[in-house]
Amino acid sequence: MRIAVTGGSGKLGRHVVERLRGSGHDVVVLDTAGERWTGWIAVDLTDYGQVVDALGGVHGEQPAADAVVHLAAIPAPGLAPDAATFANNMVATFNVLHAAIRLGLTKVVMASSETVLGLPFDTPPPYVPVDEEYPARPESVYSLGKHLEETMAVELCRWHPELSVTALRFSNVMDVEDYARFPSFDADPALRRWNLWGYIDGRDGAQAVERALGHTVPGFDRFVIASPDTVMARSNAELLAAEFPGVEVRGEVGEHDTLLSIERARRVLGYDPQHSWRDEF
Repeated sequence: MRIAVTGGSGKLGRHVVERLRGSGHDVVVLDTAGERWTGWIAVDLTDYGQVVDALGGVHGEQPAADAVVHLAAIPAPGLAPDAATFANNMVATFNVLHAAIRLGLTKVVMASSETVLGLPFDTPPPYVPVDEEYPARPESVYSLGKHLEETMAVELCRWHPELSVTALRFSNVMDVEDYARFPSFDADPALRRWNLWGYIDGRDGAQAVERALGHTVPGFDRFVIASPDTVMARSNAELLAAEFPGVEVRGEVGEHDTLLSIERARRVLGYDPQHSWRDEF
């Protein structure tokens, strides 16, 4: 396929572009930053006309996209004023989804966020491992935007029954060079309690995107995407006793198994993470 990847120059986006190209897809990167001659097009995603033009083939000089992977965003709370984060992310996502529909594209994979699960868990989660089964609990403007982006996708799929939108609720994206910091987390269980000690290796995040592109069932769906383990050498039993002593534990959580459940992504998408920070030590 010819796949447009918004935010393809970013931390996760670079892995996604590399994997999709490695699988034989023709990938065009739509981003505000990039390098010439690399399949990159400078696009302001808050400008609807630019989005339509880019997805449609850039003045006819390139073929139109067959599918869209929408990763571009202000990627976390606190990086910009709340109003700027909300305005940028919501408008960009609307423009990408609406342009895809207008151009007749039926497959969109979009980056949602683990934050909709209730991060930073100042109010404890209803149970662990957390999963997709309880209602969203946004606790920041950034997270509120992600929740509303998912809601928008639900309604657009209702309006357009042929449309398939898959939202991936990514955990904190990590590269191999980030793993050198992980042993320091073990000094204090509270340091990473905010996301239940989770993370996602960028290479496995890219695998999840590729799997989601193959999930063409019409309608909207969402999946938690994390690495298979925690960032901690301390056991889950110790971590939960220290930080979430009253929270229900559903099933077996293992010694270091992720507390951001990837069971549904494994079962439905065939997601099979291959990388752990522990492999680097």
